[in-house]
Amino acid sequence: MSRLNLAGWVECTEVEGPGKRFALWVQGCLKRCPGCCNPEMLPMEPRHLVQAETVIARIRHAHQRHGIEGVTFLGGEPMLQAKGLSVIACEGQKLGLSVMTFTGYTLEALKGLALPGAAKLLAHTDVLVAGPYMAQLPDTKRHWAGSANKRFHFLTDRYAPGIEYEPTLSQAVEFRVGQDGRIRMNGWPIPLSQ
Repeated sequence: MSRLNLAGWVECTEVEGPGKRFALWVQGCLKRCPGCCNPEMLPMEPRHLVQAETVIARIRHAHQRHGIEGVTFLGGEPMLQAKGLSVIACEGQKLGLSVMTFTGYTLEALKGLALPGAAKLLAHTDVLVAGPYMAQLPDTKRHWAGSANKRFHFLTDRYAPGIEYEPTLSQAVEFRVGQDGRIRMNGWPIPLSQ
């Protein structure tokens, strides 16, 4: 059994990749990119410790309830928890779901680092958005990128290169009000008018 340290999740979002998606944010990152839009997810501390199998059950439920087309891994830094996420990605793909993974590492760096489970997670990722966030290079042309230096790697043929420019998709933010009254936001992290 694989255990994950999660910062949060949303069972159906339309702003964290193409289509309706289950989004999963992991807790902990060593990159510390200045201007990170999720600074509360950087500390390497326990937040929500969850078994991969529990997350898979939630994804199955979201697939049945919302007709999601994929799963997106964000953070924090997903590659630091690649072992558990690879189990989820594999099961997601068995359900016919796509997998999109965001990382602050470049693909070249990932290949050299040999982080536990990273190769398996990459093997079950359809789209990898890779590279450190650079606040001084905001990207207002591509969806989901955050900064212009980030590279999209289409590791399977599930999506065609260029989907990050698709005009029918939009850079957007979603707001949710929880049962505790707290407002949560996810999606495009910077002002769209510059």
